[in-house]
Amino acid sequence: MYEKYIKRILDFILSLISIIILMPVMIVIYILVRIKLGKPVIFKQERPGRNEEIFTLYKFRTMTEEKDEKGNLLPDEQRLTKFGKMLRRTSLDELPELFNILKGDMSIVGPRPLAIIYLPYYNEKEKHRHDVRPGLTGLAQVNGRNNLIWEDRFKYDLKYVENVSFINDCKIILKTIMEIFKKEDIVTRGTGKNIDFNVYRQNQLGGEGSKG
Repeated sequence: MYEKYIKRILDFILSLISIIILMPVMIVIYILVRIKLGKPVIFKQERPGRNEEIFTLYKFRTMTEEKDEKGNLLPDEQRLTKFGKMLRRTSLDELPELFNILKGDMSIVGPRPLAIIYLPYYNEKEKHRHDVRPGLTGLAQVNGRNNLIWEDRFKYDLKYVENVSFINDCKIILKTIMEIFKKEDIVTRGTGKNIDFNVYRQNQLGGEGSKG
């Protein structure tokens, strides 16, 4: 009952209220990003949602467009500015995702939407993380965030999918707020101990193949 009907209604109401309340903050961030990082202010990227349907994810931009002499973008850690780090550390860069929630692309709580390039590398069990709408926060995010190895991250995602409830969502939201204030487990994509999942799974398959 909750997952099928009530959850979406609450997502719509809470995201709308949050957008109204936080609009002054988003306007200030928009202006600062425009001044410090230039255009575009909003980072857009296609991600898989519920049932692997593709949608456009919105975030505030946190990195520059700096390129090397060959015209290739520099590594993420070199393009991430102090201002960008602050936005990520406080999760303020994710405020535009409230519009994704309002539209129905996402939920407040659910497995985080990952890159489209990862889709072919999930095993049959891992694919079930897409049985629900992806979330602004999730069980994995309050249990280690990006510091988790991929297997553990997906275990938390699947545990959430199998136990969607109002109480669990409330617990995750409260714990998320606490994690933000603690400012822990913030890792820049590509700079932490985890490598991108597609590379990770390719390495696994390559290792298994060499054993055979």
